[in-house]
Amino acid sequence: MSGTSAPRRGPAPGAGPGRFMGGQPTERSLDFRGSGRRLLARLRPERGIALLVLALGTGSVALAVAGPKILGEATDLIFAGLIGRQLPDGAGKEQAVQWLRDRDQGTVADMVASMDVTPGQGIDFHAVGIVLLWATALYVVAALLGLVQARVATAIVQRAVFRLREDVEHKLARLPLSYFDKQSRGEVLSRATNDIDNIQQTLQQTLSQILASLLTIVGVLSMMFWISPLLALVALITVPVSVWVTTRIGKRAQPQFVAQWKTTGKLNAHIEEMYTGHSLVKVFGREKESAELFREQNDKLYAAGFKAQSISGLIQPSMMFIGNLNYVLVAVVGGLRVASGALSIGDVQAFVQYSRQFSQPLTQVASMANMVQSGVASAERVFELLDAPEQSAEPVDARRPEAVRGQVAFEDVSFRYQPETPLIDGLSLSVRPGQTVAIVGPTGAGKTTLVNLLMRFYEVSGGRITLDGVDIAEMSREELRSHIGMVLQDTWLFGGTIAENIAYGAQGATFEKIVEAATATYVDRFVRTLPDGYDSVIDEEGSNVSAGEKQLITIARAFLSEPSILVLDEATSSVDTRTEVLIQRAMASLRSGRTSFVIAHRLSTIRDADVILVMESGRIVEQGSHDALLAAGGAYARLYASQFAEPVAEAE
Repeated sequence: MSGTSAPRRGPAPGAGPGRFMGGQPTERSLDFRGSGRRLLARLRPERGIALLVLALGTGSVALAVAGPKILGEATDLIFAGLIGRQLPDGAGKEQAVQWLRDRDQGTVADMVASMDVTPGQGIDFHAVGIVLLWATALYVVAALLGLVQARVATAIVQRAVFRLREDVEHKLARLPLSYFDKQSRGEVLSRATNDIDNIQQTLQQTLSQILASLLTIVGVLSMMFWISPLLALVALITVPVSVWVTTRIGKRAQPQFVAQWKTTGKLNAHIEEMYTGHSLVKVFGREKESAELFREQNDKLYAAGFKAQSISGLIQPSMMFIGNLNYVLVAVVGGLRVASGALSIGDVQAFVQYSRQFSQPLTQVASMANMVQSGVASAERVFELLDAPEQSAEPVDARRPEAVRGQVAFEDVSFRYQPETPLIDGLSLSVRPGQTVAIVGPTGAGKTTLVNLLMRFYEVSGGRITLDGVDIAEMSREELRSHIGMVLQDTWLFGGTIAENIAYGAQGATFEKIVEAATATYVDRFVRTLPDGYDSVIDEEGSNVSAGEKQLITIARAFLSEPSILVLDEATSSVDTRTEVLIQRAMASLRSGRTSFVIAHRLSTIRDADVILVMESGRIVEQGSHDALLAAGGAYARLYASQFAEPVAEAE
């Protein structure tokens, strides 16, 4: 499509601005499980790499889990050396045990009986050193595998979020204008930026860590049952308690996270509105009300965020408390087992380490619950956007006119924004190629809606519109809009040079063509006065050029695209009278051979139109030339007189 921006629209019926605020976000009950599964499903294209992450994580955890058991062997060697040095030299193990029992040291005798002790021999430092070297090597390799796993997991997350951003971008292009009528711009931007950033942060910080924690739990639990099934069962007593505490706290925190991100969207919408309308707010002295609304939304965000973090913040201390209880139980029962000779002190030491390792991942998983809840809340908001109804699908076998000459026909066209409120009903119109059709009428008569239907920004409710005999509903939107150039009352410029802005509607345009279009639309005369000429950079708001100059640039952009049909919606409303006359002259020559639709409130700009349509309440009540309509003395004559007649004294 050639043109400047999306068409100007008012609020949807029944949806007022609401004290500066735009449309409210769609409310929907929270589906934590469904949204969480759907978010994880976004990782499915990376399942091959995910298997590598799983393998690396398994290897890293397996080596790390083996460490305490090996260190326990070192402890047994040291303890055996300390005990053996105190036993009679040259005696056998059984003799040493009996020797201890004869001296009423039965507990020590039971411990020696369960250990590999050589009476009279001290600590074997060589054996201890070998064990410690093995343990060091295991921990180093485990750390390296964990590092590689983290980097690969990062790549998976980044790719998944990249695809999610692409899907949102493509979705925004497929959404009908009615969606944006009901949503404030800041709310949509918040979902496309803040919420996706939050999803990325959540996946980045939790995916690898949760995987490592779950593998650690499985590995540690296996080692614990290998060392002592009884102690393992003791350690497992606290697991149901941990799950119950986490679930209860999580259910209370999740609604607060949803409220936090919805309030963030509302606050962003207000900030964006106030920033873009900063001058207007100052002109009407609404700074105080704007600040009050900001404070109100900011307070709501603070309250929701505080509640969410406070409630979810209870998880970690609760898990630490439960973990300490588990540690005490294991230490007591383990000490009794060592005293009875059922376990060696090295095994108990390893088991105590395992009990810490077992509670630590549980605590980590629980402490990440607040981040996961926040990320899923953001994911649900993004999925709401992705699930929004799209504009009607393109025809499978799209048609196109054999030659686009610009013949347009409206055949019994009806349209309504709301099913119960008709706006256009039974409108018929035939426009010959090269004709200039001016559309006038009071606000709300359906003038801009008529053009929106021609551009297929909205679909007709009844009847059809044809371009050179082909129903535009049977054409692809891209094909249709490629033949139409549009200039709106609301200008749109992007951050870039003046030349780039003019060339936006015609890819690959040469500099000579850009200058030619700029000269024809009187852009060249003010561009030449700028220090950098056509290389002058315009900021995103276009604040470094005047409103009239912005309008001229958008007109040059449309002209450069050389469309078959021109749509001008109050295109000269922002220029001075002299520039308006010059533009009208340029338009007269540029409209030659092109069908033009001109929407105007200033009737002086459409005197030379071939046909003037007067619309009221979605119907064409009059049509004809300027002179003929004036002579008829109808609606057009009244509009004309209201603009150019001498002011009449206001009735008391």
